[in-house]
Amino acid sequence: MTKLHLVIGNKNYSSWSLRPWIAMEMAGIPFDETLIPLDLPETARLIAEHSAAGRVPVLRHGALVIWESLAILEYLAETFPDKGLWPEDTEARAFARSVSNEMHAGFAALRNACPMNLRRPRRKVPMSDAVLRDVARIEDIWRACRSRFGHGGDFLFGQFSIADAMYAPVVTRFDTFDIDVRPDTRRYMEAVLAAPAFAKWRSAALQESWIIPADEVD
Repeated sequence: MTKLHLVIGNKNYSSWSLRPWIAMEMAGIPFDETLIPLDLPETARLIAEHSAAGRVPVLRHGALVIWESLAILEYLAETFPDKGLWPEDTEARAFARSVSNEMHAGFAALRNACPMNLRRPRRKVPMSDAVLRDVARIEDIWRACRSRFGHGGDFLFGQFSIADAMYAPVVTRFDTFDIDVRPDTRRYMEAVLAAPAFAKWRSAALQESWIIPADEVD
């Protein structure tokens, strides 16, 4: 099979790039990687060489180009059905798709107030009511997944799935901004933060020197 090629942005900041990357790493799917630093004069030109959409991540598989994180993840699940990227059980899979799409489309208040920034020292910032509502909803989602479907492992549906990949950047936000969470939320966060794939991503992120001022909220 032709090897996959994933085009991503800065590992320190690019939450959308983290999603397919960590899913592929956790599933053991081989791929090549190209990193394009964001918010530089040449960024748009370099991304356009891979996708007319003008955004990362982009997955190339031979002549096929797939963009948008969730579309990439769905393609991976179809192409590698043996990797279990979606839960096998029909009810669990439907639930996983629902919460993944909710993440894809929602939680703008949290995203804007707490951008992913893995180099940021852990400390709190003032939280608006809108951000706190997002946090509460995400905690409820994680608790529902874990209590209903998570008995086979430490992740939302037991084993690592697309749902975990979609929420991995939120885990970093909760951690970096030292958001007060329930004990079961913290246990799930620790499982994601301890995953070898996330440790590999984070280690590379901490070596980057690029700065995106808009994501340096302090």
